[in-house]
Amino acid sequence: MSPTLKAVLSVAAAAALVSISVGSRALASGGGGGGGGFEAPSASAPQYDPAAEYAKAVAALNAKQYRDAARAAQHVTDAVPKSPDAWRLLGAAKAGDNDWKGSRRAYERAVKLAPDAAVAHAGLGLALANLKDPKAQAEIDWLKAKAQACGDSCPDAASLKGMVSALEAAQQGARPSAALSGSMLFGGPKAGDAAYVQAVSLINEGRYDDALASLAKAQAAFGPHPDILTYEGYAWRKKGELDKAERYYRAALAIAPDHVGATEYYGELKVVRGDLDGARKLLARLDQVCAFGCADAEELRRWIALGHEPPR
Repeated sequence: MSPTLKAVLSVAAAAALVSISVGSRALASGGGGGGGGFEAPSASAPQYDPAAEYAKAVAALNAKQYRDAARAAQHVTDAVPKSPDAWRLLGAAKAGDNDWKGSRRAYERAVKLAPDAAVAHAGLGLALANLKDPKAQAEIDWLKAKAQACGDSCPDAASLKGMVSALEAAQQGARPSAALSGSMLFGGPKAGDAAYVQAVSLINEGRYDDALASLAKAQAAFGPHPDILTYEGYAWRKKGELDKAERYYRAALAIAPDHVGATEYYGELKVVRGDLDGARKLLARLDQVCAFGCADAEELRRWIALGHEPPR
């Protein structure tokens, strides 16, 4: 794999994702020998995959069509049950439909999967408050502690304070405020593409923690998209977190078994771990997918021949 991933940016007036108009596109090299590229998530998601259902749910949520949003979000949680963003989206849709028990269950799953996600705690707190459950106070206390640790100068300071105020009002029987409702709406394709492009740039610079933060924003917009999952796996591998990297590669391939980038990267991870037989199996898969050859397969072949990452 090359020491940097090359990002090639192009602009399109509109790209269709399940009839949703989107803005910019981003293409990022699949790494390795500079072969196949990933399109921006809004442009490349298959029509009926979890990312497309996620986008459909976001559009319905923002249009206040809450039952349609919940139906599409449920498709995502069924397909990718370990995606905290999917459960958060389902929780927001259920809340919009005043199904507070359903919202609570969804947000409980989101919090379990991503225990440090403030928006998930806020959503759970809102559901509990509307159910008159005293456990809502624990979520308020969690958000207050998060806000205190964050301080006034951190980027999330205003959002955290708004969540606390909104939950305290909900405890008193008030309708959810604009601050809380706004924090739970999802950014949509334009914001997601921008975050994705930024993440690729940050990966190029070796800023893997910042890249992971940007990829998380992209994932909040698009849901479990294989391109995003693949880059998350790559960033974790560069940080030395090989088990986490493998989980992301496997998640990407579960959604898109023929994903060239995820297959190559996963093969390279196998080489790093000394599992050359496993790497060869993935190379054989790449050779099938790339019927006329591709740079990704050739790069993985180099790794296997050397038994380690090629020198640069």
